[in-house]
Amino acid sequence: MPIDVAKVVGAALPETPARWGPDDVVLYHLGVGAGDPPTDPGQLKWAYEQGLVVLPSWGVLPAMGTLLHMLGLDGMDVDLRTLLHGEQELVVHEPLPVEGDVVTTGRVVDVLDKGKAALVVLETETRAAQDGRPLCTNRFSAFFRGEGGFGGDAGPRPHVFAPDRPPDHVLRARTLPQQALLYRLTGDKNPLHADPAFATKAGFEQPILHGLCSFGIACRLLVDQVLGGDVTAVRRYGARFAGVLFPGEELELAVWDEGETLHAAARCVERDAPVLANVVLDRGERR
Repeated sequence: MPIDVAKVVGAALPETPARWGPDDVVLYHLGVGAGDPPTDPGQLKWAYEQGLVVLPSWGVLPAMGTLLHMLGLDGMDVDLRTLLHGEQELVVHEPLPVEGDVVTTGRVVDVLDKGKAALVVLETETRAAQDGRPLCTNRFSAFFRGEGGFGGDAGPRPHVFAPDRPPDHVLRARTLPQQALLYRLTGDKNPLHADPAFATKAGFEQPILHGLCSFGIACRLLVDQVLGGDVTAVRRYGARFAGVLFPGEELELAVWDEGETLHAAARCVERDAPVLANVVLDRGERR
């Protein structure tokens, strides 16, 4: 089996530094569809230096280098074409700064046997470089198709939030045909999102949008249209990647407001196909 579970589980990953400034933040926001219409003050907070704030889902980006270190671990002999993002959970310990200097540490906490795929779970912590205070914690779950069936633990069955009432909000955002080419400039250069030949070999008719781009779009819709633009209200944000979105398609987000927690699910409008499931945004106390 290409994934050597004994070597991979528990492996600590090298400390990864990251720095960013306003231009990096604006590029990310544009990558998840912000700035439309460009004269809207509510959109300019994402795209203009004066009054700029940071979307909480930005917190996945400083940890991306650690994810790349995981793919290079001894015992992780995998084909990048088999990789699909399974789930993402982000805990925001304090509002993210417009300018940052951080270090991220991480370790592989599990490799689960999902039958036709292996699910590798990576936990990371991003701290301010100057004083070590925690900014955010991520939990990446990555599927490697064709790597399951090794007799390992399958893990718990995922809980699916199934409300018995209509959603409180239905939000929509149309992506650009070049959305994936724009989003990849934030650091995820997987050719699956840019190279048609690579995408075809991976089993897709064309390059797909990054799952974390859909993740960011949904976060932006929730902050803008449910939380009144207040980025400080987000304590925890997560989702399961239930399907793909192709650049140019429209995302629809159904939202159920349960008080301290927002639950949501996203679908592609054109194909009536799921994109994100078990979306959760927690407005509770920071941890």
